[in-house]
Amino acid sequence: MIDLKMLTENPEKYRASQRARGADETLIDQLLEADVARRETIASFESLRAEQNAFSKKVGKAKGEEKAALLAEVKELSAQVKAAQAAADEAAERCLQLQRSIPNLIIDGIPAGGEDDFAVLKTVGTIRNFEAEGFEPVDHLTLGLKLGAIDMERGAKVSGSRFYFLKGIGARLEIAMMNMALDLALQHGFTPMITPTLVRPETMQGTGFDVAHDDEIYKLERDDLYLVGTSEVALAGYHADEILDLSDGALRYAGWSSCYRREAGAAGKDTRGIIRVHQFNKLEMFIYTTVEEAEAEHERLLGWEEEMLGKMELPYRVIDTAAGDLGMSAARKFDCEAWVPTQQTFRELTSTSNCTTFQARRLNIREREIVDGKPGKTRAVATLNGTLATTRWIVAILENHQNADGSVNVPKALQPYLGGLEVIS
Repeated sequence: MIDLKMLTENPEKYRASQRARGADETLIDQLLEADVARRETIASFESLRAEQNAFSKKVGKAKGEEKAALLAEVKELSAQVKAAQAAADEAAERCLQLQRSIPNLIIDGIPAGGEDDFAVLKTVGTIRNFEAEGFEPVDHLTLGLKLGAIDMERGAKVSGSRFYFLKGIGARLEIAMMNMALDLALQHGFTPMITPTLVRPETMQGTGFDVAHDDEIYKLERDDLYLVGTSEVALAGYHADEILDLSDGALRYAGWSSCYRREAGAAGKDTRGIIRVHQFNKLEMFIYTTVEEAEAEHERLLGWEEEMLGKMELPYRVIDTAAGDLGMSAARKFDCEAWVPTQQTFRELTSTSNCTTFQARRLNIREREIVDGKPGKTRAVATLNGTLATTRWIVAILENHQNADGSVNVPKALQPYLGGLEVIS
């Protein structure tokens, strides 16, 4: 949720953010008007309540006819106070709903525009020339079928389209990759977490997902619970309504979970193989830190994602996502996209987002400021997230490391996690 005080002090900054996102600028003025109405109705209610309290004291001292007259006035005043309170509550709710409908304020300098308007920050690694090697690469599903690693047919039989089985070396490959990512997270001070995959509506909404209109989310109507598309949701809710102690530095969690997405808006796109599926596993980094440290932590998250990509020996690029392609909560997002040989393009493997104080305001997560060595007021913390490994990585590993005979070389850093296996055949 955006900072209402900051918005009233600098509304043009928020209008510019909305323009860069391609979002509705008029929401800013609507919120400013709603905030004025909220403050006016609260002032009216408090004035009438003070008058009511003063009358109550008079009634206590009065006698006879005077008391009867005052009681009649108090009754009328009580009705006015009740109406004023209802108006104040309604104005506050209107203000809150508008505040919740406005996406996070973007960080200065990110590209404006939509999905195709990203900026490429760097490209790393060498793309293999399969033609020079004398063979044409095959896609990950063809490789997965030959290696006995992926079974889409039986996945569809059991659960429907876009479900699959990872079996044999496919299952081992994912577990090895996730364990390698977990070890990397541990090296950098993350606490490992196995997180719930079902969450309450307030947790989902608090993280920034629109439960009423997001077609990507699975809902269990009978239980009023939602299946998460990332452990970010559970980890964001972990410290809801708490005051954190960040005096020793950021709190870093690495959440390992299954994730679920309807992919409702992606009909006909990437339906072959395991690029875009309804269920997958993921190791997600999540950080609580101070506002001042948020951008530095964001760079660290990106660095750890790149370290993992380097260990997998994958060519990739880093993009600065355009404002219109950011989610509700992100103020800035970097994607790492690996090269997929059979598609002749880069595809996202990881993303990392700086959500500044947006999620923390919705979930009421604060820290206590220290002023001159003494505890001061509380303020919202900053939250960040980033992917360290997920099922989709198998696509890039199989395709980039394949051989002419259909075998696949195992990246050196991953070999110890597969019992020293060097080639999958």
